[in-house]
Amino acid sequence: MSIMLLALSIATVSASFIKPSSAQTRPGAGASNGGPGQKHESPFACDRLALTSEARKRHFDELGPALRARKKSIRELSDGFEFEFPFDRATFQLVTEWAAGEHLCCPFFDIDVRLEREGGALWLRLTGREGVKQFVRADFASWFQR
Repeated sequence: MSIMLLALSIATVSASFIKPSSAQTRPGAGASNGGPGQKHESPFACDRLALTSEARKRHFDELGPALRARKKSIRELSDGFEFEFPFDRATFQLVTEWAAGEHLCCPFFDIDVRLEREGGALWLRLTGREGVKQFVRADFASWFQR
C-alpha cells in the first residue's frame, strides 16, 4: 500500500514540471496517418522538448546517471531489454520518475516497472515495435558498459 502511494505521489510531483507533449497540443496530432484501424507511430527519436528545461536537466543529467550507477544486470529480450535494480525506496522513486519522463520523450517505448515478490529485484523493461531494441542499444550505450 505504501509503495502504491509513493508511486502516486512521485507521478504527481513529476507531472507538475512536465510539458504537454506536442501530440497533445497540435490539432489533429495523434490521429491515424493512414486508413481506419491504423495507429500513429512516432519516429525513433527522443523528443527532449516534451520535457520542460527543468525536467530535461533532471531526467538526463541526474536520473539517468543515478540509474546507470544502480543497475545490477541487463536481460536481452526479443523486443527490447530489462534492466535490474536493487529494490529500495530511493531506487524505486528514481526508476518511476525516470519512466514517467521517458514515456513523454520516447513515446514509442512500452515501459514496465516490475517488483519481484518476496523482496526480489526491481526491473525496468523497455520494449516495443520493430526497431526499439536497436534504438535502446544505441541510445542507452552507456547503460551496457560495466
